[in-house]
Amino acid sequence: MEKIGNLVKLVLMGILTTATTLGFNACTSDDNQYSQETLTTKSYDRTVAPQRTVLIYMAGKSDLSTDTDKRHYLNEDLEEIKQGSRLIGDDDCLLVFVRRYQVGNAAETPWLARIWNGEVVDSVSVADMGIENTDARACDPEVMEQVMSYAFNHYPAKRDYGLVLWSHSTGWMIEDEMPVTRAFGLDKGNTVGTTGKWINIPTMSKVLSRLPHLRFIMADCCNFMCLESLYELRGVADYVIGSPAEIPGRGAPYDKIVTSLFEHETFYTSIVDKYQASVKGKLPLSVVKMSEMENVAQATARVMQSVNRNLSGNYPDMTGVIHYGHYYKYPKFLAENNLFYDAGDFISRYAPASDYQQWKQALDKAVVKKHIAYAWNTQESWDVFYADFKMTEEKFHGVSMFVPQNPSTVRCAQYNEDIKQMQWYYAINK
Repeated sequence: MEKIGNLVKLVLMGILTTATTLGFNACTSDDNQYSQETLTTKSYDRTVAPQRTVLIYMAGKSDLSTDTDKRHYLNEDLEEIKQGSRLIGDDDCLLVFVRRYQVGNAAETPWLARIWNGEVVDSVSVADMGIENTDARACDPEVMEQVMSYAFNHYPAKRDYGLVLWSHSTGWMIEDEMPVTRAFGLDKGNTVGTTGKWINIPTMSKVLSRLPHLRFIMADCCNFMCLESLYELRGVADYVIGSPAEIPGRGAPYDKIVTSLFEHETFYTSIVDKYQASVKGKLPLSVVKMSEMENVAQATARVMQSVNRNLSGNYPDMTGVIHYGHYYKYPKFLAENNLFYDAGDFISRYAPASDYQQWKQALDKAVVKKHIAYAWNTQESWDVFYADFKMTEEKFHGVSMFVPQNPSTVRCAQYNEDIKQMQWYYAINK
C-alpha cells in the first residue's frame, strides 16, 4: 500500500507540475515547447468537433512587440485572449498563431496553438508544421497559407470558420519602389530594423481563396475597411469587420470579444459594440456583407460617370471631405498624404442627389452595421492631421475609397498608379 501511495503522489505531483507549466503565462519563450506527452493530462476533450474554428493570426514581429519601442501589445492581447477563452465552450475552437519579439528583442520560433480555458494547449512550431524557413515571416504568402491550412485541417469545424488579422495595415496601399510591399502585417524578421515584409491584399486574397470559406474576417489593424480591399476579398468571406481609420495600438478588447467570435448569427454586432465601448466610442467601425460588394462596385461605376461629368476632366477638390489616414508623416498637414476618403462623403459632394441616393442604397445593403466616431486614437495629433473636416452622421458611411489626385505632387502620381493594381479600379472605371 505504501508503494501504491507513493506512486499516486508521484502521479499527482506530475499533474500539478504540468498544470503549472501550462498555466496562464503569455510572456515566456516556453509557449511553443509543450510536447504531446505533456498535454495528455489536459482535461478538455479533443474528440469534440468544433462548431466554429477561429484563428487569430498575430503577425507581430514589429514595433508591436519590441522592448526597443517599449510596446508589448501582442503579449498584452495574448493575455486577454487567454482570459476570454475561459468563457467559451468545448465545441468552440480558438487558435492563435504568434510571431513576435521576446523580452530583450530575442528571437522566438513562431508557433500555433489552441487557447482553451485560459491555457496554451496543443502548441506546435512552424517546423512542426513542415515550414523549414528559419525566419518564417508571417507575411510571406507561403508561410501564411501553410499555417492557416495546418490550423483549419487539424481543427476542422462542423459549421464555419473565422479569421482575425492582428497586425499593422495600410489598407489597399501598394508601393513597388520601396523594399517592402505594403498592405498587411509588417514583419521585420529576426532583427529589429526599420524595414520589413508585408503582404498585399491581392496576394492575401489568393492565399485565402485556397482555404475553407470564412464566415468572417475581423481586421484588428488600421485602415482595413476600404472598398478597394473589400472588393478584392469579396469571394473569401461572408463578412469583414474592422475600421476605415487608424486603430489604437492595443487593438480589440479580447477578454470581452472572444465569446462574440463564436456567436452564431450575432457575432458582428457583438464584436463591434464591445470594441467601440472599450475605446469609449473613439473609433469608427463597420461591418460589410461581402456578397453585396459586386453590387456596390456596379453602383459606384454608374455614379462615377455622373461625378466625372461634373468634374469635367478636373481633379476633385477634397477639402473638408472626411479622411481616415494621413501617411508619410510630416511636421505639418499635407493634403496629398490623405489616402482613405469616406466614400459617401466624396460621392455626395460631386454626384447629383438622386444618383448619390441610388448609390447609397447599394452601399447600405453592404454596410450592415457601423459606429460613428468623432475622433479616434492615433499616434498623430488629431488637431494637426484630422482637423480639416467635420464628422457627422450624414457624412459618415463606414468605408473609405481612394480618390485620384493631381499627379503634380510625387506622392499623388505614385498613388494614382498603384491603385491600378487593385480590381476595384477596373470595376468602377468601365
